[in-house]
Amino acid sequence: MIYITQLIYIKQGQEDVFDQFEAVAIPIISKYNGRLLFRIRPSKGTIIEGDIESPYEVHLTEFESEMDFQNFMKDEERKQFLHMKEKSIESSFLYKGEKI
Repeated sequence: MIYITQLIYIKQGQEDVFDQFEAVAIPIISKYNGRLLFRIRPSKGTIIEGDIESPYEVHLTEFESEMDFQNFMKDEERKQFLHMKEKSIESSFLYKGEKI
């Protein structure tokens, strides 16, 4: 298993576009032996400590293998909607890991 943690920063006013992209992208994860473990929107009241700007959302996803994750990233249906991702996301950080 590999785990993907993503911190997502949204362009102001593009929240609806981002949500539309996620409505397409998230269901595709399961086609590639993946699972969205959680999707959270942190608020100032929930952050105990931090040295970076709070992201709009945090995703934790698992895939059975690196190849499954790469295949998800190359999915043709998902690619058709990448313009919505590019329009709505200011920046994102993706961290790969494994269970220890």
